[in-house]
Amino acid sequence: MIDLIVIPIVASIIALLYAAWNAYYVLEQPKGNEKMQKVAAAIQKGANAFLKRQYKTVAIFWLVLVIIFSVAAYYDIVPAPTPIAFTVGAVLSAIAGYVGMEISVRANLRTAKAAESGLRRALKVAFSGGLVTGMAVVGLALLGFSIMFAIYENPLVLIGFGFGASLVSLFARVGGGIYTKGADVGADLVGKAELGIPEDDPRNPAVIADNVGDNVGDCAGMAADLYESYVITVLASMLLAFYIKAPYDIVILPLLIGGVAIIASIIGSFVVGTDNRHKIWDSLNSSITLSSIVAIIGFLLLIMWTGISSLYYIPMLSGIVVAVFLAQITGHYTNKNTTAVKEIALASKSGAATNIIYGVANGMRATLYPIIVIIGAILVSYGTAGVFGIALASMSMLSLTGIIVAVDSYGPITDNAGGIAEMSKMSHKVREITDPLDAVGNTTKAITKGFAIGAAALAALSLFVAFTNATNISALDILNPLVITGLFIGAVIPYIFSAITMRAVGSAAAKIVEEVRHQFATIKGLMKGTADPDYAKAVDITTQAAISSLAMPALLGIGAPIVVGFVLGPEALGGLLAGVIISGLVLALMLTTSGAAWDNAKKYIEEGKYGGKGSDTHKAAVVGDTVGDPFKDTAGPGINPLIKVINMVSLLIAPVIIHFALPLLL
Repeated sequence: MIDLIVIPIVASIIALLYAAWNAYYVLEQPKGNEKMQKVAAAIQKGANAFLKRQYKTVAIFWLVLVIIFSVAAYYDIVPAPTPIAFTVGAVLSAIAGYVGMEISVRANLRTAKAAESGLRRALKVAFSGGLVTGMAVVGLALLGFSIMFAIYENPLVLIGFGFGASLVSLFARVGGGIYTKGADVGADLVGKAELGIPEDDPRNPAVIADNVGDNVGDCAGMAADLYESYVITVLASMLLAFYIKAPYDIVILPLLIGGVAIIASIIGSFVVGTDNRHKIWDSLNSSITLSSIVAIIGFLLLIMWTGISSLYYIPMLSGIVVAVFLAQITGHYTNKNTTAVKEIALASKSGAATNIIYGVANGMRATLYPIIVIIGAILVSYGTAGVFGIALASMSMLSLTGIIVAVDSYGPITDNAGGIAEMSKMSHKVREITDPLDAVGNTTKAITKGFAIGAAALAALSLFVAFTNATNISALDILNPLVITGLFIGAVIPYIFSAITMRAVGSAAAKIVEEVRHQFATIKGLMKGTADPDYAKAVDITTQAAISSLAMPALLGIGAPIVVGFVLGPEALGGLLAGVIISGLVLALMLTTSGAAWDNAKKYIEEGKYGGKGSDTHKAAVVGDTVGDPFKDTAGPGINPLIKVINMVSLLIAPVIIHFALPLLL
């Protein structure tokens, strides 16, 4: 029999080849006229400039941490290859984000042009662009992890690999989120709310920055985030198998699951396509459903072929069920045509205050069913295969990352396509195609965030168990003052993190508002459309604001577990991990769902409901949408990598704090 590690390596190469094939298809599509290409070039230039500056900032943190890991490896505190594994994990994460953004800024233009030929063609181009990102994410993650394990055959070495992915993910999600929402909120507050001009109007100086943000936040940031989730889940599963001294085929079972699901995702991608604007989500959802069915069958065949205990199949099945249910639940609370979103739109008739009240309430109630589904998966998985079963459930859920990311990345591509159509003055028929594609994109982005958050919770729970193994903690006593102190600290961290990131968005938006007002006041003929705005200035302002805001969230994620671990000891740190997982999961679900529902409520009104565009109802919905922007695209999704960074740091310092912690309470 061949070495089983070959299977995930081959599957990951197939994923990368499929990504390349879809990239070729997208790049072969017509790019449209010169005016369209000019707008797209400005978006591409701004996105590349931001990503370059962001990666320079990440490089500083990388260098500091490589030095620390090298010293730790010299003194045998961590395995010798840890600095190498850390670097490989970080570099592949950066590449995943870069690939996602680069294809997005090219697919947007081609999707706008394809919309002239109809809905089906535009959907195919946009989804093909999304497939490049999705397949690149899972392909790079699985290939890198499989090769590193094949070389070192020690999951402890790969903790560094996971931390490298976490570091880049935190910067990409937070930096991209601050950028995209600072530009978006600033553009909307002046353009829509004050001047009454349309979204993506070329007269608005912030409109290019807004479109750049879709790429650096929703593509590069999201790709790095899901890459990290995938890697961390594989790591947590393999660590638990390692700690329980499982045989080789069980240790690499998470890698085998990933390989099977890649093939399932490729098969599922072939069913996307429709000519009906009301069936777009159904078409995209069918790809997730088919991928899930094929994966379920594939996992069963894998169990039968390898002779692994059939008890492990139940957690694998439950993970797929969680993924499907989370997608349906999120869609129920965020889809433009659902009762939940229509209620928010109706509430807008009474003003911005009632719109916000209903939006927040919608997000709060949307936390119940995902928590019930996750609890069910935990109980079923633990009941059949113990704590390793929970890890397998998480891995099988994340194994669908390829198709989930593809469906997600389609969203910002269609959003940009609509912007290019508006700014280049394409026919109204094109906007009639790109607008419904974009509206569905809001739902797909919300589903991906819910998917990532749920997976992060399960993965973090597995990492938490790995931490208790590393520190020899058999149980956490909540009557212990150290544990309860850690719980409170952990519970408050997601709120502090959200406050920092949302204030950063507010600060960036305020600067954009000032700049947009200044340009409309000083550039003669701008409002009449006879003069051009200074797009580059708005892009530069947003870039500087986002980059300058990266340090505090990163220091919070890295510093909190270090301080608690060394000052209060391993039990307090265990309490912190439990607190941040539970608090972060619920808060992130609430924030992302509220934001997506507000956005689609606004789009529902823009279709002509309750007075349509320009009405008082619409203005109230715009306010709700701008409040929801940092909810759904900055703070909410940023909590996901925050949880995993804290868990990874805790796991890394676990061997040290056992001997060197100085607890204040005995």
